[in-house]
Amino acid sequence: MHPSREMTELDVPLLHQFALLLLVAISVACASWTVTHEEVFREPREACKRRSEKARSVVKRKFFYLFTCEYCFSHYVAAFALVIFRTPLVYVGWRGYLMAWFSLVWIANLYMSLFNHLRLEIKHENVEIAAVKEQTGVGKE
Repeated sequence: MHPSREMTELDVPLLHQFALLLLVAISVACASWTVTHEEVFREPREACKRRSEKARSVVKRKFFYLFTCEYCFSHYVAAFALVIFRTPLVYVGWRGYLMAWFSLVWIANLYMSLFNHLRLEIKHENVEIAAVKEQTGVGKE
């Protein structure tokens, strides 16, 4: 194989690359979750949802749908993050960026799943606490 065509590994230690992946994925998860779940983006998200359901063109339906799905949206946020942070994984060039892109999406979605699970646990505990207070009359004045 010609030396210029070889898959050249990055000079950055693998542990450092992995740490960067975990850190950049936090930003990807934060942006993806905020746009697709939080109240601050509710109105634009609902408008996108309506347009994704009513658009005649498949391309338009899919384009607007991506703003309502954290998994779909995370692909675009991860690609944008790679443009900004320039953090390839293992290999120099497009192969390293492709690995980083899919890895970022996977880790970011893992973070979002954990965050969603944590939020559900907290809501469940709050409902249980409210039920106990209601039964015992604690907090009523």
